[in-house]
This record gives sequence, C-alpha cells and structure tokens, in this order.
Amino acid sequence: MHGMSMFRTTQKGTVTDAMARTAAAATAAEAKSSKAVKDEDPFREGDAIVYAAHGVGRVDRIGVDEIAGTKLEMIQISFPGNQMTLRIPLSKARKSGLRKIVSREIVDKAMAIIKGKPHVSRGMWARRAVAYQEKINSGDLVQIAEVLRDLRRNVDSLDGSFSERKLFEAAQERFVAEVAVLEGKEPTEVLEKLTEVMKAA
Repeated sequence: MHGMSMFRTTQKGTVTDAMARTAAAATAAEAKSSKAVKDEDPFREGDAIVYAAHGVGRVDRIGVDEIAGTKLEMIQISFPGNQMTLRIPLSKARKSGLRKIVSREIVDKAMAIIKGKPHVSRGMWARRAVAYQEKINSGDLVQIAEVLRDLRRNVDSLDGSFSERKLFEAAQERFVAEVAVLEGKEPTEVLEKLTEVMKAA
C-alpha cells in the first residue's frame, strides 16, 4: 500500500533502558563481590584526588543513587580547573584511574627524574608524541616527570616545535597542580620552584 512504511519502529527507549539495566546490574554485582576486599585507604568526601584523564579534583559526595532501578554507591568528583563534575560507581573508582594525592616520597622521586639526563629518541616525532600523551593521561606523576625531563630543553630552544611545547605545558600543569595540593602551596609558587630545578638540570 502506498504511503505506508513497511518497517516497524521499536518502542522508544526500550534498548536504552535495557542497556542501562544490564550495565547497572553488572556494576552492582561487581560492587557486591568487591566488598570482600577491604579498601585500606578509602575515599572520603572532601578528599583531593587525581583522576587519570582529567587531573586534580575533589570528592564532593559519596552516596547511594538509583540507576535503572538498581541502587549503587556512587562517588561524585568535581574539577574546578575545567568546571566539570563526574559520577562513578565507587566499586570501579580505582580501576577507572581515580587515586589519592601522591606522597612526599613520590614527589621526591619525580623531581629526581626531572633533574636527570633527557632520554633522546631518534624515532618519528608522531610516535613519540603519542607516547608522551599516554604518559600524561596515565595520571602517574613519575611518568609525567619523564615527559618534563625529555622535553624541557627543546621547549626553551628554537628546536622545539609547537606540539612539543603543548605536551610540555600539559605535563607541567598536571605536575604543578598535584604538588601544590600536597604541599598546600599556590600553583605559581610550585611552578617557580619547578622552573628553577629544570633550568639547573
């Protein structure tokens, strides 16, 4: 018959709801099984944290929310630097790259790396750039320090490219933000000290 569609449309929201229920059920099951493993250093509201993909943030709230009919314990994090808020199932927080601010020992180790001799690679810049970006996105302060060590000389010379400078600045921003929280200082003060260390290296 003319003017009539031969295709039947699915009920609106059916697939989305089913997917949400499945995901929520899987997360709930994982949360239940993970309760047997005690977190020796649990997250608490007000904690300063680092989320691998976004840098330094703060825990705003930890509580139970209902998602697709399933109650899950969620952790809400805000990132003042980019005005973003995230909610993650608490049971998956650490696996997703969430961690607390590093210790003084880790900062000292990172500073020692920055003072070290840059690792020179003759490989294609595109591949090295990807490797540097992965280190920055890891959220690992030691790996971020390696990026600063390897790029610090080029960004201060005519040999440095625009992309090198952008990677260096991204690594520097991540490093300074976390150390500033640990030491209770202003980022500008930490940056000044870091700059002095790199110039003296």
